[in-house]
Amino acid sequence: MHITQLNRECLLCLFSFLDKDSRKSLSRTCSQLRDVFEDPTLWPLLHFRSLAELKKDNFRLGPALRSLSICWHSSRVQVCSIEDWLKSAFQRSICSQHESLVNDFLLQVCDRCPNLVSVTLSGCGHVTDDCLARLLLSCPRLRALRLENCARVTNLTLAAVAAHGRALQTLHVDFCRNVSAAGLLRLRAACPSLTVSAEHSAAMIPDQPARGCAASVFRAAPGRQCLPHPSSCGGRARD
Repeated sequence: MHITQLNRECLLCLFSFLDKDSRKSLSRTCSQLRDVFEDPTLWPLLHFRSLAELKKDNFRLGPALRSLSICWHSSRVQVCSIEDWLKSAFQRSICSQHESLVNDFLLQVCDRCPNLVSVTLSGCGHVTDDCLARLLLSCPRLRALRLENCARVTNLTLAAVAAHGRALQTLHVDFCRNVSAAGLLRLRAACPSLTVSAEHSAAMIPDQPARGCAASVFRAAPGRQCLPHPSSCGGRARD
């Protein structure tokens, strides 16, 4: 029996055992298999191990997507986590190649995948509070949001969770240095049934003001620093 003699259900089952590249390769063989590749029900789960994979054409976004994970474990993650004003020209050039990738991808997810229930982002140093807030608004069934080592995530994401994460049951903000203890307390007070993990986040030193404002940083507890008052240097305190 030739593969094209299988019915649609069998073909979808066969495709489900293949990785993204293999699915794409098989879809190029004939129009029938291309239609199977394009079927939204084939794509309930997407996992990306690098940001470069987000630019490939070997997957499809659609309303069947339930679980999404982007886990980037690369030495470049350390470069992305450096505060912008401390980066060298070379480091900024590295970041410029990918700094908008995750945000742009998540905006597509917001438009096409309203039924998401789980999102995991690890090592996504450029993902922003605004993008995560839109994700929460666009995916009202989201039950689990796991963020790890996302340097630009702040208390604004926690506020968005409290305001829009109606179905959310689990939130991780592990190793997110700009999430504060005060922000976590406010979130737990607003959402007492929400399971929150914030491993090391509130204990990490948050982003500091640029060099011209460094002298105005208030004295903090030993081993800790805090941001200046919002009125100084145009900055904004993390709390």
